[in-house]
Amino acid sequence: MIRFWQKRFGEGLKTESLEFDRELEDIRKELKSIVKKRFASSLAIRMVDSGSCNACEAECSALSNPYYNLERLGIYFVASPRHADILLVSGVNTFNMQPHLLNAYEQLPAPKWVVTLGDCPIKKSFAIKGEIDKILPVSYHIKGCPPEPKDIIKGLLDFLRQI
Repeated sequence: MIRFWQKRFGEGLKTESLEFDRELEDIRKELKSIVKKRFASSLAIRMVDSGSCNACEAECSALSNPYYNLERLGIYFVASPRHADILLVSGVNTFNMQPHLLNAYEQLPAPKWVVTLGDCPIKKSFAIKGEIDKILPVSYHIKGCPPEPKDIIKGLLDFLRQI
């Protein structure tokens, strides 16, 4: 046990990545600049879970913690698609959620952008209605199962660069 603690204290902290912190700071600056220019400093995202395991939602909730803090950059998750700029869809397209997903898309003001999150929206299976991109015009896809918060931020930045 003593050897374990000696090794542990000798190695130092392993949870911090100074390299990623610097990269994240650059991403934050660019993201804030794009949101300020194109969305008047406020980008609203409506997230719809169309039948996922909630792993993507857990990663998205981490975006609001003090480390990532997307609200400081002007990016907010909203409760109504009528207030949203982007529809963020996670999970497979289940039979029960498809009408609600389509309803949320219809309520989204123009221009309508759909971003899919995780690997579930592009999966095929006998137990689901179909792939999300077959029923909605998907503008961008963020890969991963689940994608980490840094991947979600990078994906949002890549999407915002494209529009």
